[in-house]
Amino acid sequence: MKQRLLWLVGQDHMPPGLWPIEWLAFTYSSTTVLLMLVFWPGMDHPWEMLAERIYILCGTVFMWGIYKLWPRRLTTFARITLQMALLSYWYPDTYEFNRTLPNMDHFFAHCDAVIFKCQPSLEFSRLCPWPWFSEALNMGYFSYYILIAAVMIFFFLCRNSRYEKAAFVVMCSFFIHYLIYISLPVAGPQYYFQAVSTEAIRNGIFPRLGYYCCFHRDMQPAPGYADALFYKLVCHAQDLGERPTAAFPSSHIGITLILLYLVYPQSRRFFLVLLPFALLLMMATVYIQAHYLVDALAGVLTSYPVFRISSWIYSRIISAKSALTEYDDAPEEAGTSITE
Repeated sequence: MKQRLLWLVGQDHMPPGLWPIEWLAFTYSSTTVLLMLVFWPGMDHPWEMLAERIYILCGTVFMWGIYKLWPRRLTTFARITLQMALLSYWYPDTYEFNRTLPNMDHFFAHCDAVIFKCQPSLEFSRLCPWPWFSEALNMGYFSYYILIAAVMIFFFLCRNSRYEKAAFVVMCSFFIHYLIYISLPVAGPQYYFQAVSTEAIRNGIFPRLGYYCCFHRDMQPAPGYADALFYKLVCHAQDLGERPTAAFPSSHIGITLILLYLVYPQSRRFFLVLLPFALLLMMATVYIQAHYLVDALAGVLTSYPVFRISSWIYSRIISAKSALTEYDDAPEEAGTSITE
């Protein structure tokens, strides 16, 4: 224990200035500011959003200053964790953009009906109503947040030389999904079914919502065993941060698979620990009506391309920065990044 604490406060040898993950956040923030100029007339509180981006920039610079004064592995972890934690801000932020566009749920619900000859997000829970099954899938869905944290901690403690790159790839993958969500307003079955009624859906009627989601955020109660612990935890998490956005493709599935892609080459044992939770989560996205089945399949199909694009962007940033040469050549145990 003492040795681990000494390791945490040991000297780190990360490069000076902002790191790739911070430049990534700055680039995404700047991109959304430009998009705000396009969406501005229909946005609810654009000035507040601009102010929030300034606060985020100030927080990033503050953490850079802390690290400069005390360059330790612990402050490296804090600095990167801040950027990862801000994903909880960037996710609902997508709603502030796409709420200004006409909703597209009618198209995706209709795709499910045409391709699968039913509405899988309704039929799955009807055919599998058992409390134990419901609770297992809700546990899998809730484990999404735990999986992200567990993988980041694994890389920090067990594969430290790869930690910064792993965090970058995950965050870049999120941002790629978020840019899709900004331009593609799909709320998901929980919101769409609530708005048009499940009876209409079962009868093959898929009305257009137009700008309904701009003014309504009512969500249909998820199916399943409502008295169980993980059902309540999922509902609580959705009440706190869910918005009628981000249905297609499923980032829950896409990011979960990207976590597995990162872990598999590093530790087969840890991969096998994560795998059951990942499988439960993938089924749960449709079972609890958070996604249409086409959303889930798109999440699977796009996960590896998004993973490769994110890895390529990281490599390009590293190779383009001559200032990072010392960073690349530093000893692996010092917590430096990799370019592989």
